[in-house]
Amino acid sequence: MDASSAALIGAGLAAIGAGMAALGVGNVFGSFLEGALRNPAAADGQQGRLFIGFAAAELLGLLAFLIAILLYLKA
Repeated sequence: MDASSAALIGAGLAAIGAGMAALGVGNVFGSFLEGALRNPAAADGQQGRLFIGFAAAELLGLLAFLIAILLYLKA
């Protein structure tokens, strides 16, 4: 296996991380909604944590996408 083939395989594997970010964002919002429906009075206090969790999941997805693009361009 030459280096360009390995880079393309690595780019494909890194792209899986971008797809997993969508699952992470769905999990964050689903958990927030579940908690907000159980205790609506506490929903306002948890909204900051919602946005932090959303930003963290999106950041990891964007980093995985960036690594996939860099590996693809290297090949």
